[in-house]
Amino acid sequence: MKSEKFWIKFILFFILVLGIDQVIKWIFLSGFEWHSKCISLILALNKGVAFSMFAFLGEWLKFLQVGLIAFLLWYFYREKIIKNFPYISGILFGAAISNLIDRFLRGGVVDYVYWHCGFDFAIFNFADVMIDLSIVLFAYFYFFKKNDKIS
Repeated sequence: MKSEKFWIKFILFFILVLGIDQVIKWIFLSGFEWHSKCISLILALNKGVAFSMFAFLGEWLKFLQVGLIAFLLWYFYREKIIKNFPYISGILFGAAISNLIDRFLRGGVVDYVYWHCGFDFAIFNFADVMIDLSIVLFAYFYFFKKNDKIS
């Protein structure tokens, strides 16, 4: 049983990130908006990926993402990345699946944080931030803590 505890940690962070992201998105889908000089919290439906890239793929994009997520999950399991880094892996996959849920249920990813002070920046969401955070953490452990793991 002890060797399988990493699954509990993975699933806990997976559900936590997915749940937080979907609740925040529900708030914006219910009509919430807020504006300031530099940041607007406003609903936007992104039919592409970052900066709306690949929006031209239409319905195919969500199926490509299913394949990519499935491949990454298999690779992370095979290489014991989930076992060695269950928290970070849970964050990454919880966020990825949350955005994928949006694609299937709403036709695009629900974004809501828009920076417009000095320059226009892409609109993003909590899941996007969690994906970026997990990538930074994986890079940190890869380059600076090769023999460490979070368990």
